[in-house]
Amino acid sequence: MRPRALVYGDVDLNLIDGSAIWAQGMVQALSRAGCAVTLVLKAPVRTGRLVDPLRALPDVTVRSPHAEGLVTGDQGMPPRTAAAVLASIDAPDPHDLVVVRGRRLAGKLAHGPLAGRLWTYLTDVPQSAAGFTGMVRGELRRIADASRVLLCQTEELRDFMESAIPATAGKSVLFPPVVVLPDGLEARPDGAPEGRALRMVYTGKFAPRWNTLEMTGLPGVLARRGVDAELHMVGDKVHDDPDDPGYAPRMRAALESAPGVVWHGGHPRAEAMRITAGCDVGVSWRHPDLDASLELSTKVLECGALGVPVVLNRTPMHERLLGEDYPLFAADETDVADALTLIGKNPDAYTLAAARCRDAATGFSLEAAAERLGRYLAQAFPPPDERIPVAGRKLRVGVAGHDLKFFTRLLEFFQSRTDMEVRLDHWAALKVHDAERSQALVEWADVIICEWCGPNALWYAEHKRPGQRLLVRLHRFELYADWPAKLDIDAVDQVICVSPHYADLTREKTGWPADKVTVVPNWVDDQGLDRPKLPGAQHHLGIIGIAPSRKRFDLALDVLEDLRRDDPRFTLFVKSKLPWEYWWIWKKPEEREHYERAFRRVRRSPLLSGGVVFDSYGRDVAGWLRRIGFVLSTSDDESFHLAPAEGMAAGAVPALLPWPGADTIYDPRWIHADPAAMAESIAATVREGRWEDERRAARDQVRAVYTLEEVCRRWIGLLAS
Repeated sequence: MRPRALVYGDVDLNLIDGSAIWAQGMVQALSRAGCAVTLVLKAPVRTGRLVDPLRALPDVTVRSPHAEGLVTGDQGMPPRTAAAVLASIDAPDPHDLVVVRGRRLAGKLAHGPLAGRLWTYLTDVPQSAAGFTGMVRGELRRIADASRVLLCQTEELRDFMESAIPATAGKSVLFPPVVVLPDGLEARPDGAPEGRALRMVYTGKFAPRWNTLEMTGLPGVLARRGVDAELHMVGDKVHDDPDDPGYAPRMRAALESAPGVVWHGGHPRAEAMRITAGCDVGVSWRHPDLDASLELSTKVLECGALGVPVVLNRTPMHERLLGEDYPLFAADETDVADALTLIGKNPDAYTLAAARCRDAATGFSLEAAAERLGRYLAQAFPPPDERIPVAGRKLRVGVAGHDLKFFTRLLEFFQSRTDMEVRLDHWAALKVHDAERSQALVEWADVIICEWCGPNALWYAEHKRPGQRLLVRLHRFELYADWPAKLDIDAVDQVICVSPHYADLTREKTGWPADKVTVVPNWVDDQGLDRPKLPGAQHHLGIIGIAPSRKRFDLALDVLEDLRRDDPRFTLFVKSKLPWEYWWIWKKPEEREHYERAFRRVRRSPLLSGGVVFDSYGRDVAGWLRRIGFVLSTSDDESFHLAPAEGMAAGAVPALLPWPGADTIYDPRWIHADPAAMAESIAATVREGRWEDERRAARDQVRAVYTLEEVCRRWIGLLAS
């Protein structure tokens, strides 16, 4: 059955701008990805140039609340009204997902009946840490909590949001702008213009920071340089600037009368793109205030798809998109004039710029967007599993535990299935729970999963119903406590360990029947972690978690010192809480002595000076790993150690010391005898140019075994047994 999507953007589809194009592209991409789509319009339809093509699509319904009498007046709906209207449209037959754009709107929806089904497209958020007031941070956290998925336009925005708002981590996915060429529209022919004026083009809104008023002077500037040029401008949305009341009149006057400017007014998107295809170069030069923007201009990509190169600001994002040597980067009006003069007189520069823009646009097609959404939909709405036979109803799964942080994504997977119903018994503390709530879960559930083999497992083993399945997930922490010895193993159907080594230890220490203990490894979010690396990553080592002392931060420092003797570019990035933030660690004299010695060494060692960076602990691991080329595991002991696997999924090379059981989880090629051998392997990998090959091999290995999909498949087998 096709998922049903409700789509609303806090945008006016009577006006042509990037946000309106987003709505059009989102509806088309969802339709191609297999959804039945209902688009709700913010404003009454005054022109069908953007809406009519959507009405013609199969399985797409366009709802106009104004025409249906759900809203009075002729103005666009404010967020509060839109939230109420969307809830009323959804109520009779609830949709599977609700895709919305607009922070204020999403904030209103976070408190309503659509919470939990929101797929929120994040754009109008602060672009720097300074903009995150307490009120903004709280609003975005509530939006993240209420959203099933957060759609981010760029990697930069996703990384920034995960760092600023931890609740977005694990929910943020990439959804770049969608570029769709209208049927029958062909790209501009290759080659620089000859024998006529250079045609520049701008489409979109007219606003101060978009430098549209300054653009109108470009034909005159170029004429004084001996370049015959004209500027074609498409759009009818002129910004009213409260700080400059005279801006709008000046802008309109320039559109109507500036020499060399051809103002086409507002047009349907297909006609605007046809005008663009008839021009030679796009102008997307903006005020420097926008250089830090975490969003990517749809207009730049549309120009590229049409074979029209673009003059635009040099930013890290644009350099990654077009290359550092792209010839049409511009910082000010003089740069713009220089770039336009160059392509007006140098056909080779023009050809290079056009090819770069065309190549960049290929990754933003409607087909690519539909494929991307298809993957997200498959994750969010997995098909029912034939191995779960419960006559006439869903399988009832109860999950009980005091700390579910290691179980969160598995829980989300279970909750997303149409053949399961999930209830939680969240214990207030390790030994504190509501006995009535626990008993209610016993009476309701077909299967109970105890996360941690602690007091929760003892209670449920004592109180479970005959025929009810009980699964207990055991970690390293409990194995060295006394709870396993007290557990009635006959009441437990399966004990789950995360590695073969710890399964063997569990059997050895407890004497439990071998077939009661099984292995299901930790999962790795291979898709969420797979992000492009930042420059210099091959010289960056990463370690996640350095407390307690058995994590052996001191051995990681040994590796770094060996590397920096020959190449000072090697740097160790530490993402961890510091040991004094754990009271139970810092109270132990031997632990304090270990870290005091290690930190004194960081301060005093000439080789380590400037080579160790401490990053704050947080859930933004995926963004942090973009800068990491090697992930270290130098511990004395681990049950699984997820960090190297996460690094592999992120395209980093794992480097492990031989802690017990490491070779039952990781390929021996990544395991080194001692810190010196680890350092030599890292240095040789970089020196011999093998880092790219090694990191690809590591990523392929982790995808074969530890993906969320594979781990969930094994859990389904346990639930269905």
